[in-house]
Amino acid sequence: MQKQNKNYWGFDIKSIDQSVRPQDDFYTYANGGWLKKTNIPADESRWGSFTILRYNTEEQLRNLMQALTKKKSYKAGSDQQLVTDAYQAAADLHARNKLGIRPIEPLLERVRGITSLEELLAVVAGFHSRGIPSLWAAFVDQDNKDSSRYILTLWQSGLSLPERDYYLLQRPEQQRVRDAFLKHIKRLLTLARFSKQDITRTQKVVMKIETLLAKASMSKEDTREPEKTYHKMTVAQLSHTAPAVPWPLYFETTDARVRQVIVGQPKFFTALSKLLKHIPLEEWKVYMEWHLINGSASALSEPFIKANFEFYGRTLTGTKKLRAPWRRALGAATGLVGESLGKLYIQKYFPDSSKHTMDALVSDLFAVYKKRIQNLDWMSSATKKKALAKLKLMRRKIGYPSAWKGYRGLLVKRDDHFGNLLRAGQFEHTRAMKKLRGPVDRGEWFMYPQTVNAYFSPNLNEIVFPAAILQWPFFDPRADMAVNYGGIGSVIGHEITHGFDDQGSKFDGKGNLKSWWTPADRKRFDKKAQVLVKQTNGQEVEPGIYINGTLTLGENIADLGGLIIAYEAYQKYLAKHGRKNIEGLSPEERFFLGFAQMEREAARPEFKKLAALTDPHANATWRINGPLSNYEPFYKAFNLKKGDTLYRSPSTQVKIW
Repeated sequence: MQKQNKNYWGFDIKSIDQSVRPQDDFYTYANGGWLKKTNIPADESRWGSFTILRYNTEEQLRNLMQALTKKKSYKAGSDQQLVTDAYQAAADLHARNKLGIRPIEPLLERVRGITSLEELLAVVAGFHSRGIPSLWAAFVDQDNKDSSRYILTLWQSGLSLPERDYYLLQRPEQQRVRDAFLKHIKRLLTLARFSKQDITRTQKVVMKIETLLAKASMSKEDTREPEKTYHKMTVAQLSHTAPAVPWPLYFETTDARVRQVIVGQPKFFTALSKLLKHIPLEEWKVYMEWHLINGSASALSEPFIKANFEFYGRTLTGTKKLRAPWRRALGAATGLVGESLGKLYIQKYFPDSSKHTMDALVSDLFAVYKKRIQNLDWMSSATKKKALAKLKLMRRKIGYPSAWKGYRGLLVKRDDHFGNLLRAGQFEHTRAMKKLRGPVDRGEWFMYPQTVNAYFSPNLNEIVFPAAILQWPFFDPRADMAVNYGGIGSVIGHEITHGFDDQGSKFDGKGNLKSWWTPADRKRFDKKAQVLVKQTNGQEVEPGIYINGTLTLGENIADLGGLIIAYEAYQKYLAKHGRKNIEGLSPEERFFLGFAQMEREAARPEFKKLAALTDPHANATWRINGPLSNYEPFYKAFNLKKGDTLYRSPSTQVKIW
């Protein structure tokens, strides 16, 4: 955490790079001093505000775990027992090294023993019931057009690489990753004692099948659009769409008692059905065997862990060194029993005062957003009325759940890491299937309290802020409020704006996918959004790699909205509490410095490329300079003029919310 002294106000002016003009590159001006002296730790792909706070939170959890593990045993099923046994089983590399690949041998034998397509699909269903990914994904979520009920959704999957373009594009970065992927297959299968002949065959089969699946997959840009992924079907209609899969048997095996499902990408399932018929069964078995080994590698012995890291860590993100065992074990414990760990974390590290202060800040931001909607010059009164109704219905969740998820019946053993993963997978699958037979749980959280992040849920129409993000540099009760509004204030505004971004705005106040805008308003909104797309498309993050303006549009709209709402809320705060300069900086200058500090990050070139090609968030530089270049109060605070790099004429600035 930041060292504090008597002059502490939440921002260190040594972070400023005086050699950079704020009018040309405010992100580097505000953070350049810090960036120059910062080295990315060897076990990280990036290092900045979010990652540093995540690491600090891990240190808190490590201290918590060290205290817990001093006691030899706890009552079976207690939070302490679940957490400590999950952690210690994952951390016991001596035991895991003795086992090698043995934990997955029964599953491998199941795949190798398949004699028909029907058996293959029965194995897929069995894997899904135990939380093992295979061929496609199936999950329970709210029905986008009836948010009062849950429904099973089927989704494209089946790839080893981050997304479809890694198979389809012939550009240098995609080719680099494909070449490394073939080496990764060889490395893992050599550890699994495959013959050279079988390794060569697996490389060919996996690339063949996954390339065909990639061709059948919907683009990442289209998967953002909820109307393009909403296809409600009866089981009979699904059977017609993908006839090679015995769907009634699949649903029976997975205990999904359904009459209807949502199919995210019907073309994918139709293509998959044809591939299942035309690709030889023996090749499908090779493909399944590979995915089982690749997907399990990080849960096996150290040689498999290191081989997995070489590709998914070093090649894809540029990370130089594997994370320490205690960090990996913490990640495993969180994945297995995250709410139990969260409950213990809250008891030790999260004071109720932070929750109350945050609640007041959120209320301030809501009040500003309401006024902002009322004063929009491009939106009709009819749409404004509905937007205000949606805002009023938007709930907030702060810190931790009011009711915790239980793990009653889940067996976690101190000496069986892989078994813990399988049992937890089956436990969570059963929990999900039970949802299909009950009402929507509006108290459910989709992040743990120890997660440094926040989110907006369109179906629940709510914004959620886990406890761990409510720390410096996002929020610090001892810091200058300019920094708090620039940090957590803009995060709050960002999440509220997701309810009104290019996709969130398609959901009404009850969380239903429904057209509630007038056609003219939607047209004006889309026109403004396309200007932001064009601005973003021109941003080069690495030679030849540009930010995808369409993929990042929702986050970019939310960044812009978050800045505007936080700034206006801070102006209200100043009117009430008065103004003062600190270290020669005006309140407005300090606000924008706090805003820039929130996103500061040093990142490796490989990570920058991966993020630009897959992440709906833009890179750190654009997340600051982009919104600021479209915001007049920033121009005034730093005296921007025509000719400055960040300057845009008023007619070319994006003004949405």
